[in-house]
Amino acid sequence: MRRVIAIALAGASLGGCSSMSWDMFKSAPPTVQVRLESNPPGADAKTSLGPGCKTPCSVSVPAPEAPFTVDYVLNKYQPTSVPVNVIKNPGDFTTPATVTTDPNPVFAELQPAVPPKPVKKKPHRLKKPKPATAAPDAAPADAAAPAAGSAFPDPNAGKR
Repeated sequence: MRRVIAIALAGASLGGCSSMSWDMFKSAPPTVQVRLESNPPGADAKTSLGPGCKTPCSVSVPAPEAPFTVDYVLNKYQPTSVPVNVIKNPGDFTTPATVTTDPNPVFAELQPAVPPKPVKKKPHRLKKPKPATAAPDAAPADAAAPAAGSAFPDPNAGKR
């Protein structure tokens, strides 16, 4: 009977261990503070990782594995994008590993948007209809016309 109780207690204690996760011992993923600035200030800046704000500001992003971009948008200015590199410094026994970004602060010089040139509209003019040509029954135009340099028509023009 003691053996049955011992086996039941051991099984219950092992069952409790299976519900425990090793993930609870892992720390949260590191984050990186990135300063976002623009000229002129007040632009909407958004990282390709998600977080964004209105410049000048600072955002906290999860430490990325690869480079990312910051997109800047402001009315009456051309949108621009700035690439950001990720620098990982491995730690040793005395210092922890660190992740930094280059550049930091991320700065964008926004260019004014060039307004489109106004299109000059020409007034629509209707084409005048061409005068009607001579009827097909009529004599050829050259037969009725006087010869060059002559003031009188050629009397033999129609008899040839």
